[in-house]
Amino acid sequence: MELYLIRHGIAEEKQPDIKKDEERSLTKEGRQKTEKVAQRIKKLGLQFEIIVTSPLVRARQTAEILIANELSSQLEESPHLAPNGNISSWLKYWLEPKNYAQNTQIALVGHEPDLSNWAENLLWGEIKNSLVLKKAGMIGIKLPEIGSPLGRSQMFWLTPPKYLL
Repeated sequence: MELYLIRHGIAEEKQPDIKKDEERSLTKEGRQKTEKVAQRIKKLGLQFEIIVTSPLVRARQTAEILIANELSSQLEESPHLAPNGNISSWLKYWLEPKNYAQNTQIALVGHEPDLSNWAENLLWGEIKNSLVLKKAGMIGIKLPEIGSPLGRSQMFWLTPPKYLL
């Protein structure tokens, strides 16, 4: 199975006195760049079984752009992808019960530093603070066929958005 960890696009700046962090939207530039990234991903021939997104507005908008570009027909929200989500909880709650085929491709749309931390946990079994996922960037991780993927997965893709525009 392949997981594609996709960070949300450029969002409005934090303004605690005006808007809650959960409500921050993509900026016009964020929408445009995310649209270009989605178009490039489609040209590369990627197709996701499902796109799972954080419930926060900016992540949801990013996922909707991916859906609008026909990268998947299925969209689902997961609270585990909200900031401070836990990879082990997500695997147990969401991935294990679904029993997807080994060739399944799933996109997860979320936030930093969580997505980089998830990738590091999948690759090395611990957080090393060495990966950074840029806004609208993508990390591809191949999960092992059997057993826990933590510390046993393989990274095959790490692309900042500038290489997809």
